[in-house]
Amino acid sequence: MDIAILKRTSRINAGHLWVFSNELDQSPRGLPAGGLVELRDKKDNFFGIGYCNPNSLISIRILSRERCAIDEAFFIERITQALAFRKRFIKDTDAYRAVFSESDALPGLIVDRYADCVSIQLLTLGMDALADMVISAVDAVMAPKTIVLRNDSSARSLEGISLEKRLVKGLLDPLPIIHDARTLFEADPLGGQKTGFFLDQAANRRAFAGLVDKGHALDLFCYSGAWGIKLAEAGATVTGVDASEAAVAQALRNARINGLEERCRFVKSDVFDFVKAEVVAKRAYDNIVLDPPAFVKSKAKIAEAMRAYKELNVLCMKILKPHGLLATSSCSHHIDYPAFMGILRDAAREAGRRARVIETRSQPPDHPVSLAMPETEYLKCVILEVS
Repeated sequence: MDIAILKRTSRINAGHLWVFSNELDQSPRGLPAGGLVELRDKKDNFFGIGYCNPNSLISIRILSRERCAIDEAFFIERITQALAFRKRFIKDTDAYRAVFSESDALPGLIVDRYADCVSIQLLTLGMDALADMVISAVDAVMAPKTIVLRNDSSARSLEGISLEKRLVKGLLDPLPIIHDARTLFEADPLGGQKTGFFLDQAANRRAFAGLVDKGHALDLFCYSGAWGIKLAEAGATVTGVDASEAAVAQALRNARINGLEERCRFVKSDVFDFVKAEVVAKRAYDNIVLDPPAFVKSKAKIAEAMRAYKELNVLCMKILKPHGLLATSSCSHHIDYPAFMGILRDAAREAGRRARVIETRSQPPDHPVSLAMPETEYLKCVILEVS
């Protein structure tokens, strides 16, 4: 195994799993692309085993702090540990994130369960090189009927690896139906957004639905209708809006599965255009969900993204009835909670509304945040009362 020499060790000692190129006492160009390396300092002290991408700013991602074989048994043990963690905290559902990359000490690996189907994402060059043993380990531990490889994330392009989506085990006809307590949802692990469903807002959807019992709700960027259907289940009538025709069709199917089609309508439209038209028409809603995609993928786009978040929140506040509720989110890692709260303050001022925080929320236990790696925290959800 090749050896990489560290010249800086403070972050690694604090538990971080990334080694940047400027923390190495050598050029990463001489390290094996996608291969395993042993980390040592200049005094030959052992720091761990990781995999390398010499063409990335993050040169090495650490898999183990101990000397061990990185083989199928290694992945079986780590995945088993990750599932044991979920078993403690995830209840009343058969859909959850089973492995969350760095937070489960498996950087570059995402594993999501959708009932009897498992979706795997290999986000990095090094993890992609270990694909066969990863898939075999997932199959051994989780024993799904179906396994989907969702290697279509833009993160792979940054790592210099090709994009693909394919079925590696079983069938996807029909699509899996997942349970969120008493609610049913159709997931699309091969064709849907992310790995087939938005798992990370599950607890936030339940929390917001618990505050709503009637009235007209607006679900913006509704995707497959999960927020809106939870609100309809609580007694609201719902309008969901998404630019994707496939998403709107799936949202309608999900409403029908739950017998809620009379309370739900879904509209194919650009969300900005739709909300601007509602402001002009002076229509108002009792409750609004604003769950947009990540507007910022890099630090260079932060200012642009903040303007977009602010504009949407201003528009939403303008069409909320007095004392209406707004559940507004950001899944952009580069915008932290203080920045997001600043956006909401500015939006309320510009909208001429008074807003009070009912609750601040984040990602659920199946997307745990590693204290040693703030990069693992990305989701912000704020529930506001707007008067």
